[in-house]
Amino acid sequence: MTEVTKFAVFASGSGTNFQAIYDAVQVGNLAGEAVLVVSDKPGAFVVERAEKAGIETLVIKPASFPTKVAYEQVILEKLNELDVEWIVLAGYMRLIGDVLLEAFPNRIINIHPSLLPAFPGKDAIGQAMNHGVKVTGVTVHYVDAGMDTGPIIAQQAVEVVEQDREKTEDRIHEVEHALYIRALQQLFSR
Repeated sequence: MTEVTKFAVFASGSGTNFQAIYDAVQVGNLAGEAVLVVSDKPGAFVVERAEKAGIETLVIKPASFPTKVAYEQVILEKLNELDVEWIVLAGYMRLIGDVLLEAFPNRIINIHPSLLPAFPGKDAIGQAMNHGVKVTGVTVHYVDAGMDTGPIIAQQAVEVVEQDREKTEDRIHEVEHALYIRALQQLFSR
């Protein structure tokens, strides 16, 4: 029997990228196993999605800890307990710190709704629309200590629907869900 790559998904919101990843695993388009969902937001819908899928969750509020190191140490203990090999960020709205970066070198991946290095950080779609660009996109990249500064793994352009953020977001989500699966499959099969 082939050993399957175990990964954890970190998310702070509704979990549409988590759901796309989980669905891809279920239909055989991604050879891996999501063994944990970590969320920094109690009540985030991603937690409900994970529980419905039978995936263990760790909901952990950073403000409950005296330092980021202490917060990440608790997460690291759970990741080690479950033999997690990769961390997949899917709308996780926190910078990853040294504890996790050192424990998972070149094994933390993020997806960002722009063609990095353009429009890093929060509200990339809003940033792109405010700048009046005609094309934005999606980037999958390794995570480093900066904000959306890690080496790029894959990118795909997305046309902006002028003055229609909702339609632009829909286009970006559609690309995200496909591009992330392809990139993760490549990484997991190495």
